[in-house]
Amino acid sequence: MLVIRHLLHSSYPLRSLLVTERAWAALESELPDVQVGIASEGLIREIAGFDFHRGALASAGRRPLPEAEALLADARFVLAAEGVNDYENLGGLFRNAAAFGVDAVLLDSTTCDPLYRRAIRVSMGHVLRVPFTRAPDLGVLRDAGFDVVALTPSGDVEIGAIERLPRQAVIVGAEGPGLTQRALAAADRHARIPMAPGVDALNVATAAAIALHRLCR
Repeated sequence: MLVIRHLLHSSYPLRSLLVTERAWAALESELPDVQVGIASEGLIREIAGFDFHRGALASAGRRPLPEAEALLADARFVLAAEGVNDYENLGGLFRNAAAFGVDAVLLDSTTCDPLYRRAIRVSMGHVLRVPFTRAPDLGVLRDAGFDVVALTPSGDVEIGAIERLPRQAVIVGAEGPGLTQRALAAADRHARIPMAPGVDALNVATAAAIALHRLCR
């Protein structure tokens, strides 16, 4: 129900709810005028198609994505993702973004949908609260005046040596292929996370958490 509470305080319009009696009792006082269906936990689990424990499903409307330039205009700390196609990893990135004070998340056109159910759940609902949009070219970050740091195992400087600047962006890529040459070219610096010999890379959400923690305010 934590995710639904994030939804209630977001800009996404809540359309309807399907809840158990227990969930309804917990949420009733917080809800706007919205259609609510009450069902057993077994029926909700059957409808959802996965093992369901919280007793509440919500349907909400999407809203148009802002232009990248508009989103970045007032941002000071940005996380960008290229080619991240695992919903759990993407949800983890948004949860990290919320934890470390990221103002906006910028996604390239090949990154998966952050509003997919699993991504929302893994983010603990923070994908509904952290502003995001897409851009065909991550070079828009540099055009907007950001110091852009690409996180890559082949980076020529350790992340701990990167100083925090007034406007900064961190680019991360998918596990395996990593960042493309186009994304690397859009960065001012290429940073790596020092690791023990024999370990080539970290999970993208874990790597992003380390970098964001190093650079957060």
